[in-house]
Amino acid sequence: MLPKAMSAATELRTIATAVAIDGDKMKGARFFARATAFDPTHAADHAKAELATTRAAHPDAAHHGFAWRSGPVPADFGWSDGGEPIGTAGKSILQRIDQVSLLNTLVIVSRYPGTQKLSTSDLAKGYGDTARVLLAACTPVAFIATTRLALTFDYVYTGAVQGVLAAFQAVHEGADYATEVQLVVRVASERLPAITAALHDATAGRIRVAPTKPSPA
Repeated sequence: MLPKAMSAATELRTIATAVAIDGDKMKGARFFARATAFDPTHAADHAKAELATTRAAHPDAAHHGFAWRSGPVPADFGWSDGGEPIGTAGKSILQRIDQVSLLNTLVIVSRYPGTQKLSTSDLAKGYGDTARVLLAACTPVAFIATTRLALTFDYVYTGAVQGVLAAFQAVHEGADYATEVQLVVRVASERLPAITAALHDATAGRIRVAPTKPSPA
């Protein structure tokens, strides 16, 4: 379920683009953070892929705490302390995401070890403050639920199909031009019935339209 801070009247928001920052140092320890937006139906896959990328980019970091919040469908969340004491990293990050009422947003905070041992309160402050500064640097945008569609049709209908896609502001994600044209596009979910009807009208029903999912990273 969504956090209490997000009432039914709250505008659903995510972040416009990925953002990364270097956080403050604490007793010699250094924090690095990155925020990304994701498709709410693939939150766990996105977190797994981004975590692998972060570990590769920061091999000397001792820990990688993260948290994500998805919604409105499915409404879910996840977090990990990345090996830090329980509740010091992931929970602190999630609280910062919820404080600014963001959905479908992942934040990963990496910590490079310092010369002194950090207490649990130090860690919670370090991870939480770094996430807060990171999210303040992000640009929030209205979240619009989208559906990914696979379209298959004969070449003769290419112009008509592209005209419909342009009219509905569909975003192209992939194409394969073999014996038939195969396109993968993303459209606003609320316009799915209308664009499906328009595509069938434009091709005299000679198009296959099917929701599809991106392959896990």
